[in-house]
Amino acid sequence: MKYWIISVALLASLLGVALSGANEYLFFAGFVVLQFVVLATAWNILGGYAGYVNFGVPAFVAVGAYTALVLFKSTGAPLVVQILGGAIMAGLLGLLVGLLTLRLRGIFFSIATIAVIFILEAVVMNWRFVGGASGLQLTRPNVPWIFETYTRMLFFVMAVMAFIAVSVARYIQSSHIGRGLRALRDSEEAAECSGVPTLKLKLIACTISGALLGAAGAPMPMYLSFIEPASTFNLSYAVSALAMVIIGGIGHWAGPLIGAILLGSIQQIVTVTISNELNVMVVGILLVLFVVIAPDGVLGLVKKWKQSSK
Repeated sequence: MKYWIISVALLASLLGVALSGANEYLFFAGFVVLQFVVLATAWNILGGYAGYVNFGVPAFVAVGAYTALVLFKSTGAPLVVQILGGAIMAGLLGLLVGLLTLRLRGIFFSIATIAVIFILEAVVMNWRFVGGASGLQLTRPNVPWIFETYTRMLFFVMAVMAFIAVSVARYIQSSHIGRGLRALRDSEEAAECSGVPTLKLKLIACTISGALLGAAGAPMPMYLSFIEPASTFNLSYAVSALAMVIIGGIGHWAGPLIGAILLGSIQQIVTVTISNELNVMVVGILLVLFVVIAPDGVLGLVKKWKQSSK
C-alpha cells in the first residue's frame, strides 16, 4: 500500500510540474531519464531476474518506434494507440526471439540478440514508407489534453509508462514467476529437475521485457519529430540499459530505477555543462567504478551499510 501511495503522489507531482511554467528543457531531459527507467527495468526482467543478457535492446526500441510511425502515418493513430501497437509488436518479437533461441544460453544468446539488430536495421533501411536509410521528418499533431506543449505531454506519458514498468517488475519479482526466473538464473538444469517450467518462464520474460522496450521506443518519433535507422538502432541503448542495472543493483526491481535516475541525470547535466560527446565516457567510467568497487550496485552498498550499522 505504501508503494502505491508514494507512486500516485509522485505521478501527481510530475503532472503538476508538467502543467507549471518550468523551463522547457526540463521536460526534454526528463523524458530521457524516464525513458531510461523503462529501458533498464525492462532489461532487468530478462537479464537480471532470468540471467539472459540481452544486447538486442535497440531492436526492440526500434520496433516500437517504427510501429508507432507506421500507425501514425497510415491511420493518424493517437499516441496511446501508437504506444500500445509498439508494445504489442515488440512483445511478439520478444516471444519470437525466445522461441528461436530456446537452446542458446550465455554468450550465444547475447550474440543472437545482437544479430536481430542488424537484420531489422537492414529491413528498415530498405523500407521507403518509413523513410529508408535517410529517415523521415514528422509534424506533430495539435497538443492534446491540458498540456501547453507536446513535449510536456510526452514527459508525463513517459512518467506513467515508467510507473507501469516498475510496477510490473515489482509484481514479477514477488510472484511465482520471479521465483522461477531466479531459479532458472541460478541453475537452469536444477530448476528443470525441480519441476520449474523454464521454457514457459523464459518466453514470458522475453515477451514482457520486449513489450516494455517497445513501449519505451514508441514515443521517440514524436519526441524528436524525426526518425532514422542509425540513431534508432544505436547500440548505446543496450550499453546504457546494462550500465544502469549494474549501477543500481541487478536482480531487484528498485535497482534499475536508481541506476536510471542516477546515470540519466548525470548524462543530462554533462550534456548541458560540458559536451554531449562525453556521455559515453561517463557511462564507461561509472560502469568500471561500480564493477570494481560496488559489484552489487547502489542497493548492495545500502545493504552493506545497514548490516555494518547494526
